[in-house]
Amino acid sequence: MLAGFGGFAWVAIAVALVVLPLCLLRARDERIGLVLIFAAAAVIAAASPPPERPTGRHAAPADFLSRVRARAARSIDRTFADDAPLARALLIADQRQIPTEMRDRYAAAGIVHMLSISGLHVAVIAAAMELLFQVARMPRRAALFVAFVATGVYVAVIGAPAPALRSAAMLGVAMVSRLAQRPTSPWAALAIGAFVPLFAPRTVLDVGYQLSVLGMCGLVAAGSLWRRRFSKRLDGWKGHVARELLTSLIACAVTAPLVAWVFGRLSLIAPISNLIAAPIVTLAQPVLFLALLLAPIGAAARICAEAVHPLLFAFDWIAWSAASIPGAAVTVATTLPTALLGALVAAALVSACVSRFPSRPAIFGLAALAVMPIVPAIPLGRTGGVELHVLDVGQGDAILLRTDAGRWVLFDAGPAWPGGDAGRSTVLPYILRRGGSLEAFVLSHPHTDHVGGAASVLAAMHPHTYWDAAFAGGSEAYSLSLDAARKYGIEWHRVHPGDSVRVDGVTLTFLAPDSVWTVGLKDPNLASTIAVVRFGVVRFLLVGDAEREEEDWLLGQHRDELRADVLKVGHHGSSTSSSDAFLAAVHPDLAIISVGAGNKYGHPSADVLRALSLAGAAVLRTDEAGTVIVRTDGARIEIEAGGDRWQVAHDSSGH
Repeated sequence: MLAGFGGFAWVAIAVALVVLPLCLLRARDERIGLVLIFAAAAVIAAASPPPERPTGRHAAPADFLSRVRARAARSIDRTFADDAPLARALLIADQRQIPTEMRDRYAAAGIVHMLSISGLHVAVIAAAMELLFQVARMPRRAALFVAFVATGVYVAVIGAPAPALRSAAMLGVAMVSRLAQRPTSPWAALAIGAFVPLFAPRTVLDVGYQLSVLGMCGLVAAGSLWRRRFSKRLDGWKGHVARELLTSLIACAVTAPLVAWVFGRLSLIAPISNLIAAPIVTLAQPVLFLALLLAPIGAAARICAEAVHPLLFAFDWIAWSAASIPGAAVTVATTLPTALLGALVAAALVSACVSRFPSRPAIFGLAALAVMPIVPAIPLGRTGGVELHVLDVGQGDAILLRTDAGRWVLFDAGPAWPGGDAGRSTVLPYILRRGGSLEAFVLSHPHTDHVGGAASVLAAMHPHTYWDAAFAGGSEAYSLSLDAARKYGIEWHRVHPGDSVRVDGVTLTFLAPDSVWTVGLKDPNLASTIAVVRFGVVRFLLVGDAEREEEDWLLGQHRDELRADVLKVGHHGSSTSSSDAFLAAVHPDLAIISVGAGNKYGHPSADVLRALSLAGAAVLRTDEAGTVIVRTDGARIEIEAGGDRWQVAHDSSGH
């Protein structure tokens, strides 16, 4: 709303945060203070910047909040060294540098929500600042005001993520309640906290916001159940442990349907791991915040970073230990009907916790739970268009093509790591929650970052065909994928130039590799499968990890067939690919780079980014935008990335 007014929005925030404590100090009626608090929160929410659309060259952040956040990120990198990815996530809600295998480990442990700014983080910082001001002998009212204002400034500086904004609003309610000495319903506080971020309506679709609200709903319900049923029976340390365990169990159960829908897995160890990890985060968060504040004083900031390192190590060790327990997490095939039934179960659980007569909602929830295993998936009709989904699988490739009839073709399946793979953690949940069958799997080449998740996908989805460049040799993951194809009766085909496959209204034509060309090659990258996808007059070119030698071969053999509207950039944007001559022949309107955040290879190359810009292509990177979706009706092209949608201008004549 106010984001378009630029400087005005920030002036409004500053005025609100400065005037707020003064008004509250003078106001006899705390209701005036309540109005002012939520007016300030609303201004922060409205002023938070929308996602930026990419240009041919990656644009620097244009608004003040983004510049401050980027400066904070650079300070964190300098201060925390190897701990920087985790510190970025816990301090400024930036998970881009978290490796895929690390995120998968935290998901299996059931504490992946702790990798983003949540109500817990904000509440810990607010409590720490209030305690600090009271130790400095500031009057209680003043300490409370200043702590809240400082928390509001922190939330604004990190970009006002919805979970943090929700927590700040609830802290405001609690502050006014304490000053007025009037009890406030926790459900009323939650309702206000959930409403404030919705001044940006798109927030309702944000998974972090949804998990934050549902998790808080579980906490409030658990508190009600404890007071009603157990508080008089258990006390002392036993009562404290029992209450924390009950709270963790109910919060995990309430959020489980959404976690299963988004991540495709349920962590059975989550209640225990959350119980153990929460105190570690509570201790670490104030020290992390202090290190960020002291960043201009390098030596002092590094002392804080060294002090918090054992806590961050312990936090990561808890995730590793919990995820390593056999059966700690289970992969679930969540469809829309089962997700809706799961939501009904969660609602029944909350109702049973707060009701004086819990039997009715409990029976309703058990009935919905019993139906979940047998409910059929909703059949898909024709979508009327084609979609290309370039999934964010870290340093690797996994690209899904959805046909106009709602069926899928998978190009590569992402990487594998000890104890997991992208097929199981990302690709399968992505397909299952959208519905539709997998018709074919196409492998570009047998490196693990492309074939690592293939065996998991083939075993679960049983596509009809497996198209392969058939390069001699390969990784263990490649052998496992061939074993899975043989076990499940999936037809294996070797790719030849000129082979064409039609799936519904989409045509796939293979341009490479050629067996004569690949004789004597030692690098599988040079024998990558090259495919042109056509729907109407729109063309996608998928080149795997092809490098310049194979690009030169394509220019000599198939130059006229390389023109494409959308290019999946070769070899994750490496300088060994994307020659000027090749880009001139393709002349893409949009170039998508599948790449992992903070990868050790330095991908994508700055030279390649410049070359793509000079070629006139808009550039999207999965390490920055996450999963990228390209939709077309055969003439127009629409992009969805980073929570935003827009159309790409291109020549729809096909020339």
